[in-house]
Amino acid sequence: MNAAPVAGEVRARALLVIEDDAPIRRALRNALGDVADRVLEAPTARAGIDLAAAERPELIILDLGLPDAQGADVCRQIRGSSRCPIVVLSARHSDAEKVLLLNEGADDYVTKPFSTSELVARVRAHLRRSRLPASEDVAAVIDAHGLAIDLVRRRVSRAGIAVRLTPIEWDLLRTLITNPGRTLTHQQIFDAVWGTAPGHPQQYLRVHITNLRRKVEPDPARPSLIVTEPGVGYRAELPS
Repeated sequence: MNAAPVAGEVRARALLVIEDDAPIRRALRNALGDVADRVLEAPTARAGIDLAAAERPELIILDLGLPDAQGADVCRQIRGSSRCPIVVLSARHSDAEKVLLLNEGADDYVTKPFSTSELVARVRAHLRRSRLPASEDVAAVIDAHGLAIDLVRRRVSRAGIAVRLTPIEWDLLRTLITNPGRTLTHQQIFDAVWGTAPGHPQQYLRVHITNLRRKVEPDPARPSLIVTEPGVGYRAELPS
């Protein structure tokens, strides 16, 4: 029996699980019963894509080991018509595969075997973030980890004292904090900041992120605002 939902906790109208393994689908259905009114299930990529279009779930859990399509292709097709969070499940641990899926529009990546409690926590976090305003409607000033980040005036301060950022450092910070909690790949960040400029994204970012952290993190050696996803990219962790 599922525990009673916590008062005020986020709850979805419908979630979709695209997974060909029936026991895993059953485990996910049971684990997600406190998170959603309905947990939809699809055993194939084709059924999942059709259900995603017909039911418009608020979040999708996508297994990569499907019998009829590659996970990246499924992700791309769903992302073409939906902005809902996509959490990928896979027994594969390759950083290159994580980067590929995130570049195709996935929001998170969980490797098997996984803890259902951790997965549920991630699902709740993505549901909360998906209900935040779109990036163009984000509050003019964001307070995070002791910083006041003014997106309109392009200013950053701590305790009323200005933090001087270079134009590139500002663009990096803005790109990350307007996608809170979402892991952005090196390529996604590079494209947002440098556009079509030539260069090696990971090498460029390593230098500039290090300099940015020295200015905005209370403890640059243990960053709390700009978090590294090793081999993949970075994400901004903002207070709830």
